[in-house]
Amino acid sequence: MSSVLQGFTKSLAMTFVSEIGDKTFFAAAILAMRYPRRLVLAGCLSALIVMTILSATLGWAAPNLISRKWTHHITTLLFFGFGLWSLWDGFKEGGGGSEELAEVEAELDADLKANGKSPKDSSKIEDENKKQKRAFLTQFFSPIFLKAFSINFFGEWGDKSQLATIGLAADENPFGVVLGGVVAQFLCTTAAVIGGKSLASQISERIVALSGGMLFIIFGIQSYLTSVEA
Repeated sequence: MSSVLQGFTKSLAMTFVSEIGDKTFFAAAILAMRYPRRLVLAGCLSALIVMTILSATLGWAAPNLISRKWTHHITTLLFFGFGLWSLWDGFKEGGGGSEELAEVEAELDADLKANGKSPKDSSKIEDENKKQKRAFLTQFFSPIFLKAFSINFFGEWGDKSQLATIGLAADENPFGVVLGGVVAQFLCTTAAVIGGKSLASQISERIVALSGGMLFIIFGIQSYLTSVEA
C-alpha cells in the first residue's frame, strides 16, 4: 500500500508541475474558447490518460528488458537531467505565460487555416461534417473531440513529462503512477478548459519551471540515496 501511495504522490506532484504551464495546457485553454468545452475536455483528457497509461506500461516493462539496478540508475539520471533542464528554462523565461500562449494560438490558427477553417467557422463544423462523407473515425467521434485528442496526444509524445512518467513507473508502483498522473491531468486540463485564456495568461512560466526543476532534483536525490542505502 505504501508503494502505491508513494508512486501516486510522486506522479501527482511531478505531472502537475510539468503540465500546468505546458503547451498542451495552453492548447486546451484556447480550444475551449472556440469549441464546446465538454468535447474539448473529453478529447484532451482521453489523450492524456491514454498517454499516461502507455508511458507507465513502458516503464513497468523496462525492468524486464534490463536489470532493475540499471533502470533505477537511468531513472535517477533522468530526474537530475530534467531538474537541471527545467531550472535552466526557468532562468531563461520571462515572468508570464503570454508568449507561450501566443505561440500556441498561432500554431492552432495555422492548423485551422491549413484545413480550410477559421476560428469563426468553429460553430458550423458539426453541420458541415454531416453533409460530407465522414472519415472512419468521425463516424464514431466528433471532429472536435478528435482534434483535441490528436493535439494533446502528439503534443505529449516525447515530452519531458512522458519520459519522466516512464522513468517513474520503472522505479515505483505503476498503478500508483498511473493514478497520480490521471488525477493531475484531470486537475490541470479541467482548470485550462474552465479558466480559458484569462487563466492561462496569468500563469508564470518561470515559477512553474523553477518549481518543477526543484521537484525533479528532490526526486533525483531521493532516488540516489535509495540506491546508496541498497
